[in-house]
Amino acid sequence: MTPTSSPSGVEILCIGTELLMGSILNGNARWLAEELASLGLPHYRQTVVGDNRARLIQAVREAAVRSSVLICTGGLGPTPDDLTTEALAAAFGAELQERAGVWADIQAKLSGRGRPMAASNRKQAWLPVGAELLANPTGTAPGMIWSPQPGFTLISFPGVPSELRAMWEQTARPWLKEHALDLGGSGGVYASRMLRFAGIGESNLAEQVADLLEGRTPPWRPMPAWGT
Repeated sequence: MTPTSSPSGVEILCIGTELLMGSILNGNARWLAEELASLGLPHYRQTVVGDNRARLIQAVREAAVRSSVLICTGGLGPTPDDLTTEALAAAFGAELQERAGVWADIQAKLSGRGRPMAASNRKQAWLPVGAELLANPTGTAPGMIWSPQPGFTLISFPGVPSELRAMWEQTARPWLKEHALDLGGSGGVYASRMLRFAGIGESNLAEQVADLLEGRTPPWRPMPAWGT
């Protein structure tokens, strides 16, 4: 199946079986959503996938036909269940290439902290050919900004919130701000206000604020229509 309109907007894909199991709260998705709103970027969908290579590849390919940007968090560590970078490359048939500078940075960080060097740490130095490094100033897992096909960009982050936020502020936010209008951004910000009511039923309240419920804020765009 193919979409009948051009991809647009930003999606968030959070990776980790612990999220699906409810073991931890998905705070990264909430924080990223707030950041996208502050940039005036249209954000239509959030997805959570476990540490499963096939399902991760499928989720990425599906996002690539309906969105301009896919922000991925999690799965960049050195353990066998950290599959994100490998799966992202496989989704587009790209080769992985070791970045010597990244491997040197990983070794220096582990040595400086007095931590033992494991052979598995080296996998974190491999990125798809053509991907731009998204440096991690505090951890060993770098991310990337990569456009594997025209009109679609992947941005990956580790799942550790402090690392994600530092990387976002240093590199990803400036990049998204620069390209906001190309990604369908409003040129402003999306703001919201929470109103609390008591002593009135939901249906009665809805009738009294019907004019507000009919509004489309943030501006609404139809999702791609799918055909066979």
